[in-house]
Amino acid sequence: MRFYFATSLAFPRALRLRLAAICVAATNLPLLVWIGWSVAAGSPMLAEFSALMLASVAGMTIALQAMGGLLADLPAAQERRAMVTPLPQRDEDAIGSLLASVNRAAGAAGQRMRELDLAAKEDLLTGARNRRGFLADIEDFLPAERRGTVALLDLDRFRQINDQFGHEVGDRVLRDFAGRLSSELRRGDLVARWDGEEFAVLFRGATEDEAAGVLGRVTRRLIANPLIVLDGEALTFSAGVCRFGGEAIDATVLGAEKALHEAKRAGRARVACASRPGQILLPLA
Repeated sequence: MRFYFATSLAFPRALRLRLAAICVAATNLPLLVWIGWSVAAGSPMLAEFSALMLASVAGMTIALQAMGGLLADLPAAQERRAMVTPLPQRDEDAIGSLLASVNRAAGAAGQRMRELDLAAKEDLLTGARNRRGFLADIEDFLPAERRGTVALLDLDRFRQINDQFGHEVGDRVLRDFAGRLSSELRRGDLVARWDGEEFAVLFRGATEDEAAGVLGRVTRRLIANPLIVLDGEALTFSAGVCRFGGEAIDATVLGAEKALHEAKRAGRARVACASRPGQILLPLA
């Protein structure tokens, strides 16, 4: 390490040039000694000098090319250290060990990035997608797949659960509801905890009426097998649905939100469709 820093004064940003300078000095040292000896002896031999000069240049060229080949993998390691594709490993020398360490570091960094990305898109309480993950998943769909109906669900009287039973019970209800809702959806549908006691669902390829029918089935099963009972009534939810035709998702979410507000104003366990403003489609219960 001391030698590395000592030689950094010459070509501080070019390791190849530094090595080349050392190689030139080392390979030409015998020639310089011979020239000095010849001059001191007073008998310079031009033919021998020319032959030694050519041999020295040839040896220096071979040495530089060989070192360049040995160092060829270093720029690749520097450029690809964050890539998933592993670097080739052939030997167990210093360069091979360096490439192996780069592969290990890149693998660990890639795994950590995947874990952080998953954590950033997942709701820690329910295990469902959060708002960011929900929107990101939709953005990842192919254009032909960006069709269906978006629903926003709000648990009725959820604040009463926290006030009457405590936040631990409220958290349990949110987890159980997320699981119950996910179990009622098809494999390709998406469910997310949108905000607080609100959930979002993308019914892929479904119409508003079809989405409302699924939500009605979920409510009937919640009443038959309650997650929790408030004042003698099973916990239910209200919902707003809006058709998604592949346009900006923000506009669809806004339509579902407006429909949800209409459903809440009309009473509990009801759904409203954005395509039919002012009209409550049906009481879900």
